[in-house]
Amino acid sequence: KVYAAARDPSRVALPGVTPVKLDVTSPGDVEAAARLASDATIVVNNAGIASFGSFMSEDTEAALRRHLETNLLGVLRVSRAFAPVLARNGGGALLNVASVASWISNPLLASYAVSKAAVWSLSNGLRHDLRAQNTHVLTLHMGFVDTDLTRGVEMPKATPEAIVDQALDALEAGAHEVLADELTRQVKRGLSAEP
Repeated sequence: KVYAAARDPSRVALPGVTPVKLDVTSPGDVEAAARLASDATIVVNNAGIASFGSFMSEDTEAALRRHLETNLLGVLRVSRAFAPVLARNGGGALLNVASVASWISNPLLASYAVSKAAVWSLSNGLRHDLRAQNTHVLTLHMGFVDTDLTRGVEMPKATPEAIVDQALDALEAGAHEVLADELTRQVKRGLSAEP
């Protein structure tokens, strides 16, 4: 069974998919989704926002709060709500969508980068917390993907299908991280290099 969560579930019109109302910034929505999808074995934390602006922008604090509320605390809320569900169903997996921005930042996506770095750290912590219940935690990193989030951004983009294929292969292999494109692999390799 496949559930697709959205703030407006009427927008989910895929055959064979069960729509679920979910705003990850709403604890009530998160708890209701966990009750509804009580047979879940894989949970994909893919909700996210990205707005443009540097740390010197006038609305930086508000922008950072919005990014952390959705991109980080949303992942935490969903993970905590679904951890008992996954435990009851044999352990299962959490797939947390991070980004190449987990490791690099630029003035255009400053708050987004902070939130995705935090998702990387949160995922590493959840992996330890949930190991005893046999829940696999996989973190997915990639550059731009051709989705609604990147509409209007003129950069090379991966297809969603290519990213999903790599994520599912990594889940099956028991990996902890997916570096889904060459840019992401280069950035990760360069983390130990001197700037």
